Amino acid sequence: MKIYLDVCCLNRPFDDQTQDRINLESEAVLSILYRCQIKEWQLVGSEAIDYEVYKIQDVYRKEKILQFMNLIDEKIRIDNKIKNRDLELMNCGIRSLDGLHIACAEKVKADIFLSTDDNLIRKAKQNKEIKVKVDNPVMWLMEVIGNECES
Repeated sequence: MKIYLDVCCLNRPFDDQTQDRINLESEAVLSILYRCQIKEWQLVGSEAIDYEVYKIQDVYRKEKILQFMNLIDEKIRIDNKIKNRDLELMNCGIRSLDGLHIACAEKVKADIFLSTDDNLIRKAKQNKEIKVKVDNPVMWLMEVIGNECES
């Protein structure tokens, strides 16, 4: 299974863990990364992720996220096709950098694009043109675990 985590997800374990939602999302992200580490799932990344992580000012946070990024099995380069897709997605109300991430996930044929950004998830689910499933890591992981239990 190919998984694309946006930078919101990669940052989540370093956010304020006293908030229940953030703590749950952090645990889900760490569980997903663990499954990628043991090669049960495949983590995909992109130059868009590199760009966002490079901009992180907190040195500790950046260092830890770069360690997560060592788990990436496949990295997508931004090309003209991805840039054009980003423009299409912007016309649907999705912010440019989010559109780049979605376009990268589509190009690599990711099974899931995960984000903790409720606005992005809502807009993506409303857009029938998006060719990758978009969800919150907690909701998606619960669905996957539920399906595993049924098998």
